[in-house]
Amino acid sequence: MYDYDVVVIGGGAAGMACATCLSKNCNVNVALIEAGERLGKKLSVTGNGQGNVSNTHMAAEHYHGSVAALAEKIVCSDKDIYKNLFNCIFTADEKGRVYPSGRQASSLTDSLNYTLKKQGVSISLFTQVIDIRKLNGDFVLELSDSRSVSSRFVVICTGGKAQPVYKGLSPYALAEKTGHRTTGLYPSLVQLKTETTHIKTLKGLRSECLVTAIVDEKKSAVSRGDVIFTEYGVSGNAVFSVSPAFADKPGELSIEFLPDVSAELIKNDIDNKKELGYEQSELLSGTVHNQIGRAIIRRANSLDSDKIVSILKNFKLKVTGTLGFSYAQVTRGGISINEITENLESKIVSNLFFAGEILDIDGDCGGYNLQWAFSSGVYIAKMILKRL
Repeated sequence: MYDYDVVVIGGGAAGMACATCLSKNCNVNVALIEAGERLGKKLSVTGNGQGNVSNTHMAAEHYHGSVAALAEKIVCSDKDIYKNLFNCIFTADEKGRVYPSGRQASSLTDSLNYTLKKQGVSISLFTQVIDIRKLNGDFVLELSDSRSVSSRFVVICTGGKAQPVYKGLSPYALAEKTGHRTTGLYPSLVQLKTETTHIKTLKGLRSECLVTAIVDEKKSAVSRGDVIFTEYGVSGNAVFSVSPAFADKPGELSIEFLPDVSAELIKNDIDNKKELGYEQSELLSGTVHNQIGRAIIRRANSLDSDKIVSILKNFKLKVTGTLGFSYAQVTRGGISINEITENLESKIVSNLFFAGEILDIDGDCGGYNLQWAFSSGVYIAKMILKRL
């Protein structure tokens, strides 16, 4: 006789969403097993601590991976799924990013915790699943606290390599024990390392720009938003958005300052300043931040207004790498989609499901990855409830 109907492994966004949906049916016995000291650790800091859970512009084009159509089927079928998960009021900003009205990510974790406890989910913290096997049609899980538990269904929601929470733990270990393969893994939505020759004086400055990723001499991604200059390169939401283009190869960034101002207007302003006797270093004074203007003029190394404007509109930086998984918001790559069904069930082991970041599907910056985590977790819960 099995101990549980369903064991959910991993207490992040996907795991908590899955367990919450399953436990709404009072006849289902659910266990949630988490290796860390608390549930929803990464969820509590998402969106710079403000809780960017989704986006009003939800569409398949914002997802990437082996089969982006799978994301469309699961994510777009219920774009407002977060409203049914949380006891919160939500608002959206001008870019469509959805937040709890209190702008506090930890409130999202608190909401799910209240629901899970109210609905009687068995929660095990500081507990790892060290082995998984099938016996007489049911799963048997060996736990790090020397217990063995059995269940009819297992959902693996152990996340990816981005922002690793627990040292020494591979989020893919259990999946690999069941015969599943992992695709290439890369940090995504992450700060970029670049050449710094032309930005050494810009450390700490922030500017709204149009950013283009150029890989193999082709435009790979374009985003508009904040660019933050650092000692190692660049950060900011525009940089995060185009960073997937550099997941497995180097390239260049093209930064356009003042994307809403025409080159002709800037050129005329520079020529006017020259007639008034402005020093060369001040020809962009009042047009962009003074330090940015001086950096552009130093790089142009010319009084020619056309050359200065050309650099301002196409400030190129060679990308040399990223800050890696420790700083990435999400993992690009994961368990191969070719090994799971459209219902996110393993093709290798029946009644075994995968949800969230562990799969080879990742989204753009702006709430798309959390939406995938919630949607995939709830979708699996609904599939399992149909079989119970």
